[in-house]
Amino acid sequence: MTGIIIAAVIGYLLGSIPFGMVLTRLAGLGDVRDIGSGSIGATNVLRTGNKTLAALTLALDLAKGLAAVLIGSIWGGDAMLAAAGAVILGHMFPVWLGFRGGKGVATALGVLLAIAWPVAVIAFALWLVVVIIFHYSSLAALVGAVAAVALAALMTDPARAWLIAGIALLVVLRHHENIRRLITGTESRISLTKS
Repeated sequence: MTGIIIAAVIGYLLGSIPFGMVLTRLAGLGDVRDIGSGSIGATNVLRTGNKTLAALTLALDLAKGLAAVLIGSIWGGDAMLAAAGAVILGHMFPVWLGFRGGKGVATALGVLLAIAWPVAVIAFALWLVVVIIFHYSSLAALVGAVAAVALAALMTDPARAWLIAGIALLVVLRHHENIRRLITGTESRISLTKS
């Protein structure tokens, strides 16, 4: 039980590092929460016009999900899953930012790569296809999250499948405003090619 608690605390603290906000401030671009969706994730960092910072945010947010799981695995399977859930909660609800963080997509991908990499690869491929076709990062995230639940049910053990379902539910709930904008046709599109 001690190992599970330690893993969860480490996972939460790793998750709560707001890389998007730190990087944009270091680059002199101000607070990323003041633009676009107000999120601290890579998609909102992309709206600053700096693709390099957005890519770095994506990589670091993914890495903290992966790192949390690997660290948690030191104390066994249950601790690994606890760290996986906690890193998502840390990213979405960081104590340093008044529990208002990101939407967890990149961090969830990092977790998936660690606990069920085939699910991660397929979900990411679907995300990419949706982004390329429709240019909506939020829609791609929702498709990827739902697909991950179905895939996990077929390709992983029950404990991992339930965890992935819980993470996907949190991702969907964090996109509630995006869902409303998608329905009304007012959601912002992203471009992967503009400078």
